[in-house]
Amino acid sequence: MKQLSDEELVRLYVETQRNQYFEALYVRYCDKVYRKCLSFTKDPAKAEDFTHDIFLKLITKLGGFKEQAKFSTWLFSVTYNYCTDHTRVRRGGEVLAENMELLPDYGDSDEAEVAEMEAAGLRKAMDRLNADERSLLMMKYQDDFSIRDIADMSNITESAVKMRLKRAKDKLRKHYLEGIVMWLLLALKYITTKWPLRF
Repeated sequence: MKQLSDEELVRLYVETQRNQYFEALYVRYCDKVYRKCLSFTKDPAKAEDFTHDIFLKLITKLGGFKEQAKFSTWLFSVTYNYCTDHTRVRRGGEVLAENMELLPDYGDSDEAEVAEMEAAGLRKAMDRLNADERSLLMMKYQDDFSIRDIADMSNITESAVKMRLKRAKDKLRKHYLEGIVMWLLLALKYITTKWPLRF
């Protein structure tokens, strides 16, 4: 089985309906699909449920795989669509301060701590994007999908993908900068309450 390509396994499964071919695909991609689901849900139990549902759905969808893209690209498209549909929630109107954790003491911060702060700020900014924007950015910058692959999966033009990516990046940058400003204001408030200015 290991010598068979994904596409060959799909063809063999569709033609014969023998479970061994589907199981080989499952073994190859289960962990990757789970990790992708976990990046959407942030909940291991829910990510397991999503993974299970995606592979159940895949059994019926494999006949529709036309080999216009690699199987892995097609599977991740199914995964993104499922996760996006099932995690889509209204995020507008959230107050950033409610999402901020207590500020840690960065008295002796080094570059690693600063990098961790920046990563945490980026995660919070990503969480403020809607599911479609998050999935688009993750496809492009985390999973290295090409603009063409994203366009094919989304049934839109490449220029539309580029425009949506630009808007999502701009929105991410805005949320990230808002987070930095909020952190600075909280830090300033902490400093002024601890050491009030005297004139």
